[in-house]
Amino acid sequence: MRLADGPHVECAIEIAVAPDRVWELVSDITTSARYSPELQSVEWLDGAEGPVVGACFAGHNRNDGLGEWSTVSRIAELDQHRTFRWEVVYDKERSSGNPLATWTYTLEPLADGTRTRLQHGMRLGNAEGPLQAFIAQHPDREEQIIDGRLALLRTGIETTLAGVKADAEGATA
Repeated sequence: MRLADGPHVECAIEIAVAPDRVWELVSDITTSARYSPELQSVEWLDGAEGPVVGACFAGHNRNDGLGEWSTVSRIAELDQHRTFRWEVVYDKERSSGNPLATWTYTLEPLADGTRTRLQHGMRLGNAEGPLQAFIAQHPDREEQIIDGRLALLRTGIETTLAGVKADAEGATA
C-alpha cells in the first residue's frame, strides 16, 4: 500500500453486552491507553473534562521501533452508542488542522440489542507528518514502511479490542 492509497487498518470484535456498556468504555479516552501496547497515557487539554466534538486530548505513545512521542487529538465525531472518532493533529492546529491520522470506534447492536459488534480503526490523514517525512527519505521502501506500520497498528488495535471485550463482559459477570 502507498500513501496515495489512503492507508488504513480496521478490526472488529463481537462483545456479549449491549452497546451502552461498550460505549461507556470506548468513549472514555483512558480505555484505549489501558489496553493499547503503544498508547501509554492520555489527558484532556484546555479544560475539557470529557468527550465533546472539538475537545482535545494529549496522547503519550511508546514503541520499541519509534521510541516515545506525544500527540494532540481532536474529537471529530460523537454519535452516542454508535461512533466515536478523533483526529490526530499538530498542537498548533488543534481547531482546524488537517489530520495526521483519524481513529474511529464504531458500535453496531446485534441480535436483540444484547450484543455489540465493535469496530476500531485508523486511517492515515493528508497532513505531512513523521511517517511521510521518513517515506520521502526512503521512497523505494514506501510500501514496506506503510505495510510494517499498519501491521504494528493492527496488532495494537486487536489487543485493544480484546481488552475492551474482556472489560465489558467481565463487568456483567
